Amino acid sequence: MNIATKGMSVDLEQAVWRKSTRSGPWTDNCVEVAFVGEAIAVRDSKNPTGGVLVFTASEWDAFVDGAKDGEFDLA
Repeated sequence: MNIATKGMSVDLEQAVWRKSTRSGPWTDNCVEVAFVGEAIAVRDSKNPTGGVLVFTASEWDAFVDGAKDGEFDLA
């Protein structure tokens, strides 16, 4: 499957999906990430044939930095 978005063409057939090493059988809140060319793709590990979010490198960097800084902590 090829997706055209944000000025990129992303070939998800070439994606190598990775799940966090912190994921395991005790949790069902997992996502998988694939670095495909210039894009970063994210999908729900429970629904691998479902929708995919596609980010640019700068969008992904902003998300990772925010997560590290606690920007998305609930409490």
